[in-house]
Amino acid sequence: MKKIFLSLLILFSLTTSAYAFGDPRIDVKYENGIYHIILKGEKIRERVKFVSSEHLITTREMHQRAGARLTLNAGFFDPKNEKTISYVITDRQTADDPLFNENLMRDPVLRQNLEKIINRTEFRVVQCDDDNSWRYEITPHNSSVDFACHIENSAQGGPLVYPDLKLEEEFFVQKKDGKVIRESASVLHKTSRTIIGLKDGDAHILIITDENPMDLYDVHELCKKLGFDRAMAFDGGSSTSMNYKNKIEVTSRGDGAGRSVKSFMLVY
Repeated sequence: MKKIFLSLLILFSLTTSAYAFGDPRIDVKYENGIYHIILKGEKIRERVKFVSSEHLITTREMHQRAGARLTLNAGFFDPKNEKTISYVITDRQTADDPLFNENLMRDPVLRQNLEKIINRTEFRVVQCDDDNSWRYEITPHNSSVDFACHIENSAQGGPLVYPDLKLEEEFFVQKKDGKVIRESASVLHKTSRTIIGLKDGDAHILIITDENPMDLYDVHELCKKLGFDRAMAFDGGSSTSMNYKNKIEVTSRGDGAGRSVKSFMLVY
């Protein structure tokens, strides 16, 4: 009887430890300066949310406020007026709209290319009523969803990185006579990156740290090597930041707190 009780006690202890320290739906690996995070399975799709903060805050602050398991930076923003350059949808409601950013509308070059900026790639969590299914999508902002399906949460970023690299189409690069005359988000320079991709229905997040900076051509090749179906960029450089269960934190500034940003991806 004592042996049976002892065996049950050991089994209970091991099971409790697995739940306390393991996370079967979020797989985190680190190699060569890159965190590769996989959101595995169907159930976790309902626990992915995108939010926008009224004022710029760090990923650490949002992580603590939201009580999420995983928090990372998402869309682009204007640090001068703290307004968005990327669409954000939270619980089917538009939380942030770049058309309300007066700086975006006043700049003659940006206004001339507004259609490209507004239609930049976004990551979506989609729910469909007919079979109550949830799925991820990486698609241009203006693309429609299937009948009886709804965008539950989404954040725009860009550009599309894989299978095609949409630098000019999404106005991250502007060329004249074959030469680059304008570049946004350091897409042609090696820096830290926040990348999100899809493979076999699962979401794959790459946090490319300062230890292994990449330009988007490098990222394209990495996504190809990893076998992604599609991939896109969120804001990068000094905005690159991530917090996983207060155990793993990535920032891209020397003070350790990280840059204050506008929008976030939360995984509960």
